[in-house]
Amino acid sequence: MADLLDQIDGSVERFIADGAYDGSPTRDLLADRHGEIVEVIIPPPKTAVQSPQSALDPSIRDRHVAEIETKGRMAWQKSTGYNQRSRVETQMGRWKTVIGPKLKARNFDNQTTEAKIGVRVLNRMTELGRPEFRRVA
Repeated sequence: MADLLDQIDGSVERFIADGAYDGSPTRDLLADRHGEIVEVIIPPPKTAVQSPQSALDPSIRDRHVAEIETKGRMAWQKSTGYNQRSRVETQMGRWKTVIGPKLKARNFDNQTTEAKIGVRVLNRMTELGRPEFRRVA
């Protein structure tokens, strides 16, 4: 995890990850590197319970657990923006299927150009395949 964060030059406002990253080490590392302002969105496991200090000073994880208990997991995903993660994963899967699993150019400038072309191709394909909904009655 630290190696991934080392690759980021700018600030991080939101961190969305799957349940494998749930836990204090991830949250502590993000707070150390990017401050307490980072919005950490990691789904707690289905067996998660609130921490003992949640009544006095609930952590973000405690609030997520409480929201999932009261509103359900799907509502939590929508309210936190966690559903964006699946959209990104779908788009990356589409990239690997249509463009390929890796860039073919060898130098960075050409890789940048190759990536821009790939993004334009996928955006155009998405545009062409998006359904239109019209009210009939």
